[in-house]
Amino acid sequence: MTGALCFRWRCDWRGAVSGRWSRDRVAGRVRGAWQAVTSGEVDLSVSVGSVVLPNPVMTASGTAGHGDELQAYLPLDALGAVVVKSLSVDPWPGNPAPRVHQSGTGMINSVGLQGPGIGAWIDQDLPALSATGARVVVSIWGQRVEDFAKAAALLAGVPGLTAIEVNVSCPNVEDRRRMFAHSPTATADVVAAVGDGCPDLPRWAKLSPTVADLAEVAGAALGAGAEAVTLVNTVLAMAIDLETRRPVLGSGPLGAGLSGPAIHAVAVRAVFDVRAAHPGASIIGVGGVMGGADAVELVMAGADAVQVGTATFRDPRAPGRVLAEMESWCARHGVRRLSELCGVAHG
Repeated sequence: MTGALCFRWRCDWRGAVSGRWSRDRVAGRVRGAWQAVTSGEVDLSVSVGSVVLPNPVMTASGTAGHGDELQAYLPLDALGAVVVKSLSVDPWPGNPAPRVHQSGTGMINSVGLQGPGIGAWIDQDLPALSATGARVVVSIWGQRVEDFAKAAALLAGVPGLTAIEVNVSCPNVEDRRRMFAHSPTATADVVAAVGDGCPDLPRWAKLSPTVADLAEVAGAALGAGAEAVTLVNTVLAMAIDLETRRPVLGSGPLGAGLSGPAIHAVAVRAVFDVRAAHPGASIIGVGGVMGGADAVELVMAGADAVQVGTATFRDPRAPGRVLAEMESWCARHGVRRLSELCGVAHG
């Protein structure tokens, strides 16, 4: 963590970080705590396209590392899935520091998709993550359509993967005016290319909310073979240092993305609108999920599953807590199957 990120880590397991406790001991303590707060009274199983998950809560790409980093805080196999930080074909250094900045009730980040490259991830990170028993969703990105195709091809036949999340919310160097996700055509081209490169894994398209018609872009992704859409990625943002009169983050005028509670209402509206336009689609809601109530709200708007991201910077156990709070909410309100809530806000 850097000083620029003002969210506090509220965690009882600081010994794991300092080295006072062994990793196995911490994991055992966490699993015991988990079992104490989940009752099994509510059927939390969900389907995301062809993928059946035991519950709807996943990590969000970019917030839980490339491997098993959160295993010291919660049993990863108890989550619906773990979505890893976006990977490209080759190693990518990301943006210069500083990369994160607290802004009101949100966080602005400009990490710049730093990653080790898919080959190194498969060799160095995936084995440990798979050993946890987690369902692994790999997020990929590229700067050209062919980059996505190459990334997908490297994942073809790799054991232990559940799905590919296609991060089209990244710059398109062949159309520098916008991201792939800003164009229905470009989005469809990328999703189709990923299917050509890795036809055996389900594809989920992660979309940006900063478009005129999100439902149209979602429709293009679904029409090109995506089994689900993940709504939403960060909202374009910037912060300026009043003393230096320059952008706060090291990426400078390239801008950054806002996440956290500040964008939760945006995510709810995005999910609601896409569910209305595509009633049969599978939707994963993400954006400002800090507690179980936030997750339930996204489900009511039309999400089949949810992802927890920025909350893990405050509390690395947040995905587990959100799941426990969702179950508790359902039990208190007489909901025996979470799927009964999906889209109820549409009447």
